[in-house]
Amino acid sequence: MKETIKAQWLNGLSFETEVDGHKIYMDTAEEHGGKNLGPRPKPMMMVALAGCTGMDVVAILKKMRENVEELSVEVQGDITEEHPKRFEGMKVIFRVKGKGINLKNVEKAVNLSSTRYCGVSTNYKEAFDITYEIIIEE
Repeated sequence: MKETIKAQWLNGLSFETEVDGHKIYMDTAEEHGGKNLGPRPKPMMMVALAGCTGMDVVAILKKMRENVEELSVEVQGDITEEHPKRFEGMKVIFRVKGKGINLKNVEKAVNLSSTRYCGVSTNYKEAFDITYEIIIEE
């Protein structure tokens, strides 16, 4: 199986790509030579992790019949100061809201996502550490 995307340079430092029929624009801030027409590439890496693991965790919790009313995934990335500026670690914070949510089930869902199902986290873990935090709100 192979995934392919094509990013087309527009002008300045902006690029357009299409993923699964959805157009995405990437750029950088004006002070770095861009026109701020879209998000930067490194935050998009955090978006990929949040989406991948979030989808897994929601699906697993539904199978466990947890009464999830809301779920959010926050990703915090630590970036090196020197070039090439790269991630040296990420922290993923899950906020789960619902009545009677079982913390052990959420921990199991997060663990299954991070070790078995989320290909994004599997790839990233080879390059840097990823830590997890779970916050349950009634």
